[in-house]
Amino acid sequence: MGQTVLYDYFRSSAAYRVRIALNLKGVDYERRPVSLVDGAQKSDEYRALNPQGLVPMLEIDGLKLTQTLSIMVYLDQTRPEPLLMPRDPADGAHVRGMALAIACDIHPLNNLRVLKYLKGELGQEQEAIDRWYAHWVNEGLAALEAIAAPRAGAFLFGDTPTIADVCLVPQLYNARRFNIPITPYPTLRRADETASALPAFAAAHPDRVAQEEAVQ
Repeated sequence: MGQTVLYDYFRSSAAYRVRIALNLKGVDYERRPVSLVDGAQKSDEYRALNPQGLVPMLEIDGLKLTQTLSIMVYLDQTRPEPLLMPRDPADGAHVRGMALAIACDIHPLNNLRVLKYLKGELGQEQEAIDRWYAHWVNEGLAALEAIAAPRAGAFLFGDTPTIADVCLVPQLYNARRFNIPITPYPTLRRADETASALPAFAAAHPDRVAQEEAVQ
């Protein structure tokens, strides 16, 4: 069905998720960087591919897929090994709920375009923007810690990685970048450390991707 292509920005946590998922599934893909800092996502050329003007976008199996959770569900349905969502409906709902808590509740409020809007259009000082960022991250992580703890193992759910861990690792990477303490969240920290040690997660890390781009 043709080549698999990921339209990607190395520091985008959404794109980071998809890199992890593709690595876990063993899918070979070509990265095509789209610089969010330079505004390449707003170009007519890119919007012709993805009208939302966001990353990531994945070309796979003759399809153009957007939105990370949709992409990961597609990968799990078409390439079921290793399974990233439990087959049991109740367990699957629990895992998806944790993934959505990150992808829909924490991340959108702290996305680069939101932070730029706060600073540019609304004229907020950096101190206020930093407080905004910290507030929503801490509120979201505290809730996720409480949700995850009763059923967590080495990962957020049990002892194998799921889409919840695929969403968690990039979110905690962002938290550290913005100096948000994560010590209050032992369950999340344990899952992050366990997942980050896996080759599929390590290969998707923004620092690794940046190094690869630098030598190309």
